[in-house]
Amino acid sequence: MAKNVNQSKQYRIYLKSTKEWVEVPEEFYREQTRYYDTFRHRMQEHGQCSCPKSKFWLCDGDCLTCEFRCAGDMLSLDYETENDSGDTCSMLDSIPDTAPLAADIIADKLLLEQLVQRLHELDPDAGLILQLLKDEKSDRAIAEALGRPQRTFAHQMKRYRDELRNIRGY
Repeated sequence: MAKNVNQSKQYRIYLKSTKEWVEVPEEFYREQTRYYDTFRHRMQEHGQCSCPKSKFWLCDGDCLTCEFRCAGDMLSLDYETENDSGDTCSMLDSIPDTAPLAADIIADKLLLEQLVQRLHELDPDAGLILQLLKDEKSDRAIAEALGRPQRTFAHQMKRYRDELRNIRGY
């Protein structure tokens, strides 16, 4: 008899938005309960949730509108505080900007133009070499396309690279 009672057990979840109970399959009930229990425990560890055990069924993961929400130990990045000198600052002020400076971009562009110009001075086939390097061809394939012996081309490329490194400064 107990077996029949367990099979007929109804699984229900409460929808706060409509304020009603909805019957769901056991698999969905267990999945949702596990997800929200994990979420609530994480928020409780950070002091952001003070939901009593008798009200766990109300948890829908929307902590911003929950009546049991606490401030906790996690602040927004734009939360402003005063420093020692009396100025207001936020955590966003302490995040470094990783974007390259315009001056660095311009300097790199000028250096690249200078290197390409010097390569054209060193080798009359520089345009073809650059195109094949752009297409990720090997030194052997480039030498074959230029009609040069592979070892000769490799020696020339070593010389070119040394010359271009001298222009770069290292």
